[in-house]
Amino acid sequence: MARRPLPRILSSGSAQIARSREIARTAADSATDVLHPLITVTRGLRKLAAAARARWAATPKERRGPTLFLVAAVVLAVVLMPYGPLFALVTLMGAAAWKGRERPVVRTGPDEAELARLKGLYEALVPYFSVPEDPAPLFAHGGDWSGALDEYAFDQDGRPTRLRIAYPPYFTDGEPAARARVEQLLRAKSGRGREYLFDWDEEGNRLVMSVLPPLPTTVAAQRFVTVPGETVLGFTDADAVQRTVPVVTADGAEDAPAVVWRTGPRSTEPHLLAVGQPGSGTTSLLRSLALQALPHGDVLIVEGTGSGEYACLVGREGVLGVESALSGALGCLQWAVQETERRLIAANRARQAGEPAPEDTRRPLWILVDRPGVLGHLAAAEGRPDPQELLQVPLRHGRAAHVTVVVAEQFDSVDTLHETVRTHTRARVVLGPAPADRIAWVLGAEPHTTPVPHVPPGRGYARLGTGPVLRLQVPATPDPYDDATSETHRQAVLQLLPERLPAVTAPLEKIPESAAPPAAVPEPLAEPAAPPHPAPRHTPVPAEG
Repeated sequence: MARRPLPRILSSGSAQIARSREIARTAADSATDVLHPLITVTRGLRKLAAAARARWAATPKERRGPTLFLVAAVVLAVVLMPYGPLFALVTLMGAAAWKGRERPVVRTGPDEAELARLKGLYEALVPYFSVPEDPAPLFAHGGDWSGALDEYAFDQDGRPTRLRIAYPPYFTDGEPAARARVEQLLRAKSGRGREYLFDWDEEGNRLVMSVLPPLPTTVAAQRFVTVPGETVLGFTDADAVQRTVPVVTADGAEDAPAVVWRTGPRSTEPHLLAVGQPGSGTTSLLRSLALQALPHGDVLIVEGTGSGEYACLVGREGVLGVESALSGALGCLQWAVQETERRLIAANRARQAGEPAPEDTRRPLWILVDRPGVLGHLAAAEGRPDPQELLQVPLRHGRAAHVTVVVAEQFDSVDTLHETVRTHTRARVVLGPAPADRIAWVLGAEPHTTPVPHVPPGRGYARLGTGPVLRLQVPATPDPYDDATSETHRQAVLQLLPERLPAVTAPLEKIPESAAPPAAVPEPLAEPAAPPHPAPRHTPVPAEG
């Protein structure tokens, strides 16, 4: 049996309906364009009324009566004014039009490029955060990424700067190897060349990845506001330390978060070891420490490279010597050993007598040794003792004698450091680019951020004892005699240098032949020999009566 054709109205109804919808949409758009000012004013009046209602609800009951009286007085004054009602109406319409204007739409979700990157990160994390036995996996290929990546932010280039990831409870977030695999993946997928901070919340099964801004390099050498016994190693992140120091930068004065190192008898980290690559800023760190120590103590410098990086300190007040030759370095360190022993004996005698320690034993003595491995090679070639062997006494007993030892070495020679140096230098600094495992080997703990391959001089990490690993930027303290130094930094360093001591020359007197030679006296440990260059500023205290 042949089917009957559909009625004409039913066969052509869809086209008529579509045409009617198009006509209605066009009419609505035209009406919206014509009535747009009226719609804007109406929207503004509605917002003004809502604001007035909220203000009236927030007004205390005891103040509503005076408020009504004030409003009525204003309305009456406007009505009695010439053209007052017209002026009030125009003002109200203008305020309503301004309040009801259309504001630009704020984008709250990711765009297409950001959405594609989030989906790519989600798919890449599936093998790490899923197991076949999970009946309802949070991470699955082709799954919903919004449930796992619930917070995100991007920079102008479309790379994520903050990412909050929810992972399943069975992930082994307590194992460093499992964490390292996830962090390496996120760093590779989010963009290399930036420093990332990974914050693992093991209780809430959340991982927050954020990009850290580079530390500012605008702080130069200057007088920092510290007390005697405190030294500023550099500056770090604002949320890493609780103390700020007022500094002067190229942009003006500000308070910068500082890494403060405390030395002296009450310090648990009385000595420091700085390790870095060539040109990383370890020498600038030692210069900065010397300039901060000179106002309150004496400084003895042993330079293994012999490049004259500390020539600006030669002959300055408070600088006992700057030696780069092997013989001079051995003489200086031998004097430092005897001086440490003398201070210990003098302080012990004062305590036994119930008296305070002598003033010269309380004056800080800083021993700065740059590249001792080079001097060790020279000493081995000449059959002489290694200068590091002479550092054992200052390192072991320096805290009680107000003696601080700072050793700087490069990564390629760090294996030449003696066990005593590595054991007693509990304050550690690593400067320059280095792999995370080498940084952890020097500091004793892994850095909380991912090291970057290219950093400015003086940039690295610091750890004081068993404390946390902190990012560090050393104040710019270049050699003022270097031609490549900027004039601003040169003047900053020169202003901190002490006055030069006048050259003292004593004529040699001829000893008469008839004079009997002095009797041989055993060399006491507490009466040190004079250093090669300027004599110490204190009077030696004999150890024996």
